[in-house]
Formats: sequence, C-alpha cells, structure tokens
Amino acid sequence: MSDPALKIGLFYGSTTCYTEMAAEKIQAQLNSMFDEQVVDLHNIKDVSLSQTAQYDILILGISTWDFGELQEDWESSWDEVHQLPLSGKVIALFGLGDQYGYADWFQDALGMLHDAIAPSGCQFIGYTANEGYEFAKSKALIENDSKFVGLSLDDENQFQLTDERIARWCEQLVTELSEL
Repeated sequence: MSDPALKIGLFYGSTTCYTEMAAEKIQAQLNSMFDEQVVDLHNIKDVSLSQTAQYDILILGISTWDFGELQEDWESSWDEVHQLPLSGKVIALFGLGDQYGYADWFQDALGMLHDAIAPSGCQFIGYTANEGYEFAKSKALIENDSKFVGLSLDDENQFQLTDERIARWCEQLVTELSEL
C-alpha cells in the first residue's frame, strides 16, 4: 500500500506496561517500514474508543488477565466496543498473555475482543499460526485451532521472542494491506 495518506490507529489498554511496550514496538516497526509516521498510538485509558472512527485501518491491543479476564481499560470500555461503527474497516489484533501460568485461558481476551467486533462487518488481517506456544486452551484460536486471531505475545515466558514476532507480524500486515 503506497497511499501517502495512509493512517493507522493503534489503540491499546495496558496495566503493567507490557502491552504499551508492544504497541510502541509495533508503531516503530511499521513507521520504519513505511518510512514515515503512519501509526498513531492511543492508550484507551486516556482516549475514547470513539476515536477509532478517524481511521480506516486499526490495530487493537489487549492483554488477558488472571483466569481469562479483560484488561481493566478494555473492561471499562466493553459496552462501547460492541457499538463501534467498524463496518468496512481493516483491523489487526494483538494480545499478551501468560501461556504457562494461565494455560487454560491463554489469550482469551484477544479472542473475546475478536468475537465482540467480528459482527460489525470489519475485515480482519494479521492472523498468526499457533506454533511455538505451550498452553491448554484459548478463546483466540480459529481454523481448527491452528491460528490465533492476531499476534500472540507472551512477555512473561518468551520475552526473547517478542521483537522477532512483532517484526514478522508487521511484515505480514504490510503484505496483507498491499493485497487489499
């Protein structure tokens, strides 16, 4: 996609700063790949989700807490999530979770976010293979549990893989955007 007016809104919620750090890395990676500032970063603690209306392309970041619960900022905005006008928008998702400590709920919030906005008529990009993780269950799996509905990160147990996973995912997003 070589549109000079390309703007991507990246909205995330972060309690312990890991999702925020991942969002910043995704922003830096994509801006570097496009050689310009194309990604605007928004912490949903400070910005209403209604601001998503300004963008045709969105990246949404969420972490799973405890036993499959939403991150607190997303939980506070959950009613708004179901009412967002996302028809026709292109959306990529990323999530953080702990595959060992919460193996039965790994990336559940990512799956819950996907399922909440899927009926809106948006187009998802950025699904990733379910390889390189060890967990029991996840609400974020599709296609016979072979793929996550977005980028799956585990900074608790696989921090050393985060930068590589982000770089690979950003390349995938650029490719998928160019095919639209």
